Amino acid sequence: MSTTAPVITTSVAGVGAVGPGTSTPGTTAAPRRAAARKRAVRPDGTPRWAELAARATVWTTVPSGLWRLALGVGIPVGFSGELASVFENNTPGWGTAYLVTLSGLAEFLAFLTVGLVRPWGEVVPSWIPLIGGRAVRPLTAIVPAAIGSAVLTYIGTSSLFGGWADQLSDPEAPQGLAGVVMTLCYLPLVAWGPLVAAVTFAYARRTLGRRR
Repeated sequence: MSTTAPVITTSVAGVGAVGPGTSTPGTTAAPRRAAARKRAVRPDGTPRWAELAARATVWTTVPSGLWRLALGVGIPVGFSGELASVFENNTPGWGTAYLVTLSGLAEFLAFLTVGLVRPWGEVVPSWIPLIGGRAVRPLTAIVPAAIGSAVLTYIGTSSLFGGWADQLSDPEAPQGLAGVVMTLCYLPLVAWGPLVAAVTFAYARRTLGRRR
């Protein structure tokens, strides 16, 4: 009796220690890992980082678009000499239409990247005539996106390493604070191509993997 009592007491104490509000090592690790995976990957297989990259892509074109719109409505942005005369004579005017169209087109193209992480990037929306509701063939989205990302990356890299400095060296280009503002507005465009490439990779990996 005396030898078994401590054992029973110890066992009961051990069971009591594992009660409501307590946990043993490993009992919560699995749910936490599952929750982390759920946050990292959507049910359709889209990685969380790809969705964030697609959203960031849309914002890369906003600062330069706003800068062009300011130029288009006649706000001085730092040009001088003949360049300033050209903009003063045509904005507001046909120059405004050109700058608005250019900014809108850039934003539209950037927004298309969101389709690579949304259902309408895999199934054509039903409201589109003739092809609404049809499945999107992955390569019809992957090929243009890959080409676009390559072109944008080349342009951004070329501008970053020499091209932009050459343009700002023009005495009639914005200088001083105006030049800094212009540079900061166009700098996000350097990330446009790499972001599209990353989202395209995630889309290709998800959609082409399902067809195997």
